[in-house]
Amino acid sequence: MVGGNHSVVSEFVFLGLTNSWDIQLFLLVLSSVLFVASMTGNILIVFSVTTDPHLHSPMYFLLASLSFIDLGACYTISPKMIYDLFRKQKVISFGGCITQIFFIHVIGGVEMVLLIAMAFDRYVAICKPLHYLAIMSPRMCILLLATAWGLGIIHSLFQLAFIINLPFCGPNVLDSFYCDLPRLLRLACIDTYRLQFMVTVNSGFLCVGSLLILLISYIFILFTVWKHSSAGSSKALSTLSAHITVVFLFFGPTIFVYTWPHPNSQMDKYLALSDAALTPFLNPVIYTFRNKEMKTAMKRVFRPLVIFRRIS
Repeated sequence: MVGGNHSVVSEFVFLGLTNSWDIQLFLLVLSSVLFVASMTGNILIVFSVTTDPHLHSPMYFLLASLSFIDLGACYTISPKMIYDLFRKQKVISFGGCITQIFFIHVIGGVEMVLLIAMAFDRYVAICKPLHYLAIMSPRMCILLLATAWGLGIIHSLFQLAFIINLPFCGPNVLDSFYCDLPRLLRLACIDTYRLQFMVTVNSGFLCVGSLLILLISYIFILFTVWKHSSAGSSKALSTLSAHITVVFLFFGPTIFVYTWPHPNSQMDKYLALSDAALTPFLNPVIYTFRNKEMKTAMKRVFRPLVIFRRIS
């Protein structure tokens, strides 16, 4: 028995990504490198924005918030996945599985709202530049961040409501490398077709709705940039291209996995792997390498450390 769940299942067994040891070894090295690089890159962004006064602006506040969420995304799936690549028996406790699902959906919900907030920030900066500081005040930035966290937590609790009281009496094998909500629902001892449909609708509405809002925002922004062909507009277009790239990197796999789930498809696993390991790595790379101010700020922040190391 597990708490009030009236379940005889105390743990779940992952089948993992593949049965091939060579591929597992490759994925182990790749995932480990991406994990370390993602953690390093996102920590650098958060630290630089926090310590450098030149980056104390709404755009960089939201960027640092996104990097903080990406740190959470790194910790939610990657460490367990990397550890399991060493093992033949890949298991997770019932409580651990529920906890993983909770944080996956919190982080996903927060990131979607933050991406919308970043698009709104760019819309105000480009389409209403004279009112930018008045609209994107510190109070507005805090409100946007609080809204992101609030909606993310509500979304995650809504998803957990579908499974927390379901009976799980066997089997307990998940054809995945993490606790995937649609696959977990199929292991319940009752017919969960309606619940699976509601989960798909809930996740699909959030993903597709957020993507549509972002696309409409970027269409307005790009139209405004197109009407003002100047050096400033060129810089704005460069920043926008980074934002749009991150949006498609995040929403592409997420929509495919949660809106049109294919329970027997290996493609779902590798798209989920991309969302868990690759996207948190690419976000800091894209925003850093495409942003001269961020690169300059990182040099200013870490130059004293380098000088101190040389002296010592």
